[in-house]
This record gives sequence, structure tokens and C-alpha cells, in this order.
Amino acid sequence: MYGITLRATQMAGGITVVAAMAIAGVVYWMSRKRPSPDELERDRRDALVQKGRIIDGTVLDISELSPEESSRPLGMQLILYQYDVAGVTYECSQDVTLLQHVVDIHKIRLSFPSSVRYDPHNPGNSLIVAENWSGLRDTANSIPLHPLRRANARQAIV
Repeated sequence: MYGITLRATQMAGGITVVAAMAIAGVVYWMSRKRPSPDELERDRRDALVQKGRIIDGTVLDISELSPEESSRPLGMQLILYQYDVAGVTYECSQDVTLLQHVVDIHKIRLSFPSSVRYDPHNPGNSLIVAENWSGLRDTANSIPLHPLRRANARQAIV
């Protein structure tokens, strides 16, 4: 009889411990800090810069939305671009509002070639600018010409 009471007490103690752990887990899950949408976007950009493949693309357009149009206090600045992966053309836009310290959308040359980083497992997940990487180019040449050759090319045009 004494053994049955001891087992029941041990079982009750085990159930109490499991219940306490479950309650602690729920409290932690409810109170933990969730990343903001801006933090999630920064993490996405970091992951693409680290593991994304680079492919040629083209800047199509820029778009600047007012705070009223975008329902965001800072408004929204977008770069629209396209690229081809495995015969499929992707047309994307990237919100660069928080990257104004990296890129000025008013200085971007439209219809210029660019480099795009994309996720090989999800080619629609891409970017053209990040905090520490930019696929935007200043010239239509992907490889800048040597200064002497550039001067000779200008003299040939004149």
C-alpha cells in the first residue's frame, strides 16, 4: 500500500513539473521580442548578400510614393528591375526607403544594366541594393575602361 502512495506522489510531482515547464514556455513565447518588419527585411537582404547568386538585370524605373499613397510616415522609394533566370523573366521592385544613405534613386540611370542577387531556391526573392552591396552601375560597361583607352575612345568620337 505504501508503494502505491509513493508512486502516486511521484507521478503528481512529475505532472506538476511538466505543467510548470509548459506554463514557462507559453509565458516565454508570449513575452519574447518579435522582430519588426524592418528587421526581417534587413535579415533577408543580409542572407541574399551572403548566399545569393549574382545575375545580370536591368533597371526599369523608379517610383516615389508619398506618405499618403504608401500609408507609411516616410513614404516609399522603389527601384523596379528585371532579370532572367532559367528562361523566366522576373520583374521586381525593391523598397529602398531605409537605404537612402546607400542609394539616391534620383541618380539611378534607367534602362542601364545592373547586377541582381537572387535566391537560387526561390528566384523571385532578389535584391538590387543592400547596406554593403550594390548591383547598380555608373556605366553601361560592366568592366570600366582603362583611363587611357577611354581618352582614345573620346578622341575617336570627336
